[in-house]
Amino acid sequence: MGVGEASATAADGDVIPRSTWVAMGAMALAVLAIANDFTAMNVVLPTIEGDLDSSLSAVQWVVNGYALVFGVLIVPGGRLADVYGRSRMLCIGAALFAAFSFLGGLAPNVGLLIAARVLMAVGGALMWPAILGLIYGLLPESKAGLAGGLVIGVAGIGNATGPLIAGALALASWRWIFFLNIPIALIALVVTWRTVPRDEATEREPIDYAGSALLSLSLGALLGALTVAPTQGWADPLVVGGLVAAVVLMVGFVLRERSTGEDGLVPPSVIRNGPFLAACLAALCMSATFFASLLYLPQLFQKIQGEGTMTAGVKLLPFVAVFALASFTETWLLGKIGLKAVVSLGAVCVVAGPVLFVLLLDDQAAYLRLVPGMVVLGVGVGLFFSAATTAGLTAVDPSRSSLAGGLLYMFQIGGGAVGLGLTTVLFLASADAGVRDAASDVGVELSDEEVRDLQGVLVGTESSAAVQAAHPEDARALTEVVRDAFVDGVRVAFTFDAVLALVGVGLVLTRVGGPLSRLGRDVDRGDAADPAHDRSGTDPPAGRHRTRRHRHAHRHVP
Repeated sequence: MGVGEASATAADGDVIPRSTWVAMGAMALAVLAIANDFTAMNVVLPTIEGDLDSSLSAVQWVVNGYALVFGVLIVPGGRLADVYGRSRMLCIGAALFAAFSFLGGLAPNVGLLIAARVLMAVGGALMWPAILGLIYGLLPESKAGLAGGLVIGVAGIGNATGPLIAGALALASWRWIFFLNIPIALIALVVTWRTVPRDEATEREPIDYAGSALLSLSLGALLGALTVAPTQGWADPLVVGGLVAAVVLMVGFVLRERSTGEDGLVPPSVIRNGPFLAACLAALCMSATFFASLLYLPQLFQKIQGEGTMTAGVKLLPFVAVFALASFTETWLLGKIGLKAVVSLGAVCVVAGPVLFVLLLDDQAAYLRLVPGMVVLGVGVGLFFSAATTAGLTAVDPSRSSLAGGLLYMFQIGGGAVGLGLTTVLFLASADAGVRDAASDVGVELSDEEVRDLQGVLVGTESSAAVQAAHPEDARALTEVVRDAFVDGVRVAFTFDAVLALVGVGLVLTRVGGPLSRLGRDVDRGDAADPAHDRSGTDPPAGRHRTRRHRHAHRHVP
């Protein structure tokens, strides 16, 4: 029986044929690899920092470059899949993902590694929306809910297991994290090409290439300036030029979107929807805490506690495992306490997590003192992003839900990338000042370059060894100085993230899922305020709530 006949049988008898299960399994593997790459690299960044003789400000781009490009291109990726065919875009994306994973595994320096990660993200942004659309197309209507559940469930598993897989692979070499992607992407490419019918274009809407490019370049210029500023100074021509370019490009993006109207990357009819915009901005504010936790907690485990990559991955489990569990229980909670309560609870926990880190973190970064913050933050991230996406999507017309889901994800991932960039600037400023002052107290005067180089002593970079060699009698004291300054810098970083998340809480309590007075009134409905409610401030008519399939189809996991 051919693939087309198998699909017809599934539609007629609600029986999913073996070929469909095989295709969905291959695509689920691809989702696992994409989601895994969001969390896996954080555990091995200290190792990469030492191996490639780099710095934290540079290696953060291994995470940020991937996230930023993926987040910005997810909407154009979905439109490309609609215009040119989902199976075609999945195969192109898988080929890019595999090819640049191979190059990333061979990268001899941090610059080429970052470039490979950025281009991997292009492939991932083509694959992700194509996979969701293909799985929906393969399933019969009665089982369509499996599509969203499969993608989100596998993505959650990928996020949760990423640090463990990376830690295990890094026992051999961190490069195997990249090489593992190659067979997975190729399996998705071959199986999809052989088992999934070629889909026709479903729409011919214009694709806003210029808008996507302007937004990507603007955020890239901003993050580039933030990366260079701690080492070169804010008055450096490269930093000033980057900031000016970011502003000019962002103005160009806004003007471009106004001129293109509904054909733009961000259509006015969607972004001018108040409750939807509030959900986007709240996600932007909350994402910095999520990204910073994935970066700085493994740094503490390895640089301060002296753990290896595998142990660091295991120690991150209270965060990522609780996050995955909370994501899966969000639907159940909607029926128990309502959407407004779930999204508010999640937002408050996202603030409480970094607050607990700041209050409980001691100079030795004792692990048990970090666990309460990880558990609370895991609950917050798992509940907030799922519920905020539901609230945002149910605030727009159902015909625009796919586009709205992509925009929400763009704000979430793009906001996390920019937020992490700002967090790292503050961390480095605090850590550098702490090293300089403490070194002076022990009688060692360090130049700005020596201060920056000495930060690498916790991972054993060649440049830090040279600084210690220049001060042999104070080498041990300088190591302790760096350790203390690092912990203080982490406290400053999480304080900033907590303040930013607090702004998000204000948006959530007042605008996301309706006003605060709505708390508890949407129990057993599981939807945010209906568009009619959100615009008028009155409750929607009975029966006008979204189905479970709608809620899960577009929920995204970072």
